[in-house]
Amino acid sequence: MKQMNVLIVGVGGQGTLLASKFLGAAAGLAGADVKVSEVHGMSQRGGSVVTCVKLGDDIKSPIIEKGEADVILSFEQLEAVRWLSYLKPKGTVIVNTQKINPMPVVSGAATYPDNVMEALSKSDINLIALDALSMAAECGTHKAVNVVLLGVLCKKMEEIDEIIWLDALDSVVPKKFAEVNKKAFYMGYGR
Repeated sequence: MKQMNVLIVGVGGQGTLLASKFLGAAAGLAGADVKVSEVHGMSQRGGSVVTCVKLGDDIKSPIIEKGEADVILSFEQLEAVRWLSYLKPKGTVIVNTQKINPMPVVSGAATYPDNVMEALSKSDINLIALDALSMAAECGTHKAVNVVLLGVLCKKMEEIDEIIWLDALDSVVPKKFAEVNKKAFYMGYGR
């Protein structure tokens, strides 16, 4: 399998850890070597969170350095901009258009920038922007934003069969949430 570096970024509580487990499980089931970094950031306090997932043949380290990410999977638009320097030239950003105010905005010390999506669209990147929050809600829960976004990414990873993605999803999601997450996966996968 061709090496791929995926940076998963978001805000604490959005499911970045589940996303990295899902991606890692699928790549492992497909026979790839997989390294996943631990979640870095304020995951329990609504702060910025980043996870690195590297997959392919003979992966030495899970850490993705600046300019090495093939894909940034961003659960919130400001986080996409915050981590953009980690993207390879002509890399892909898959971004949820949702805005979540960071602590400086919540405390009144700063304001949320007005032109985040415009700045991303003017960057020299492959940009896939979608309202994953609305799509997840349509599936039955707003908490499935992560799985909608992963569905978009998975469709682009043609080396891994659809059935492997579904098996991986079943392995990381509790059974009582399996159906809603499958709906969310297909909402992104079929986009």
